[in-house]
Amino acid sequence: MGELFECVLFTASLAKYADPVADLLDQWGVFRARLFRESCVFHRGNYVKDLSRLGRELSKVIIVDNSPASYIFHPENAVPVQSWFDDMADTELLDLIPFFEGLSKEEDVYSVLQTLRAR
Repeated sequence: MGELFECVLFTASLAKYADPVADLLDQWGVFRARLFRESCVFHRGNYVKDLSRLGRELSKVIIVDNSPASYIFHPENAVPVQSWFDDMADTELLDLIPFFEGLSKEEDVYSVLQTLRAR
């Protein structure tokens, strides 16, 4: 996906916990930036990832997240996924690759994501 998108890790976790995990997961340096809890907005008891703070055109931004509360400010940019704990047979992200490949060719993500949400 790093060849198709500018990939940014945006987590509500603390950097001291998430950074070492990200180091293990991102051995190829795909993440161009890492944003942690201090980059979130605390809103009604939740840490929200405010995509407008990225300084990118929102019509070209998606958030892949398991927590709807995390993207409550920008639900139209969301690709919801299930939480992952320890299911080594889980293929949800791999199954999304064709969708992301198609999305990479779009100028505006909103209409495509609206179709996804309608499923």
